[in-house]
Amino acid sequence: MIDLRFLRENPEAVRASQRARGEDPALVDALLEADAARRAAVATADNLRAEQKALGKKVGKASPDERATLLAHAQELSAKVKEAESAENAADAELDSAHRAISNVVQEGAPAGGEDDFVLLETVGAPTEFDFPPRDHLDLGESLGLIDMERGAKVSGARFYFLTGYGALLQLGLLQLAAQRAVANGFTMMIPPVLVRPEIMAGTGFLGQHSAEVYHLGDDDLYLVGTSEVPLAGYHSGEILDLSDGPKRYAGWSSCFRREAGSYGKDTRGIIRVHQFDKVEMFVYCRPENADAEHRRLLNWEKEMLAAIEVPYRVIDVAGGDLGSSAARKFDCEAWVPTQQTYRELTSTSNCTTFQARRLSVRYRDENGKPQIAATLNGTLATTRWIVALLENHQQADGSVRVPAALVPFVGREVLEPPR
Repeated sequence: MIDLRFLRENPEAVRASQRARGEDPALVDALLEADAARRAAVATADNLRAEQKALGKKVGKASPDERATLLAHAQELSAKVKEAESAENAADAELDSAHRAISNVVQEGAPAGGEDDFVLLETVGAPTEFDFPPRDHLDLGESLGLIDMERGAKVSGARFYFLTGYGALLQLGLLQLAAQRAVANGFTMMIPPVLVRPEIMAGTGFLGQHSAEVYHLGDDDLYLVGTSEVPLAGYHSGEILDLSDGPKRYAGWSSCFRREAGSYGKDTRGIIRVHQFDKVEMFVYCRPENADAEHRRLLNWEKEMLAAIEVPYRVIDVAGGDLGSSAARKFDCEAWVPTQQTYRELTSTSNCTTFQARRLSVRYRDENGKPQIAATLNGTLATTRWIVALLENHQQADGSVRVPAALVPFVGREVLEPPR
């Protein structure tokens, strides 16, 4: 949730953020009204409770003649207090609802607009060219015995798959390399639960505009996570952290699940857009004033991983209308996919400022020992989709695929060849 003090002092900045996202700026006025109503309700209830307390002292000291009148007044006041507390609770609920309807404030400098309005920050490497007709990742994956979509659909339905043989080793190698890099950069490795409670899923911002993407187990009232960002954000919920020695960095290795609602007909071929995949995700808690620098660090660690798998890519500054509700700023790294003649997202890193931590009550103590809301950030370090870019960019004329040197120790082969 956004900072209400910031909202009161800078309402036009929040309206501008809503417009940059393509969301309704009138929600800002609704939140301001709910905030004012709640503060008025609290003041009324507090004044009546103070009056009730003072009256209670008078009753204790009153003479028998005065006591009956005072007790009658006390009874009337008690009814008013209950009514005021009921109004206070209703105002709290209205404020919470209005508060959750507002996405994080888009950071100054982020581009406005939608999916196609990103700003290109950097291009690394030239698009791969071949002197033979390139094959797409699914053709390569099937011919090399790496991917089995047909049996994935037979077992689980559309958008499911098996990674087989060296395909499985390739994914494990990517994730293991990511884990090793994360640990070397000071991250604590985590294997988190992939089922979370509603308050944790809501706290990270995935039950608003993204709720259609989430698998829900109704009998247990638990949600399957679409990223380990969710359980890692909940890991310190309700806690006060010690950030005196710098940020707390975690790297979560998990399976991830997405319903892909609304994506019918998009990327139905292969493993670009699927219901289940594995990922190593970086997650950071830090002081708000350190969040921008930490965001750049996460991006650099992502770039180092992409360099290790030797694929051309570009870095984009994502426009406000394409941000998730929790993100104030997001940078994506998109790898070149030769058969599509375009760049496709492989990594994403978001600065969520204090938005998630405020919902989840994650705080730290400042120099004066006073609790303050922490900032959270996240970023992809490796995921199943990387296999797409790896296979297509490293394919050879004979149908084989070269394994990047960094992955050879994990895969056990320098070249993946069709089974004989």
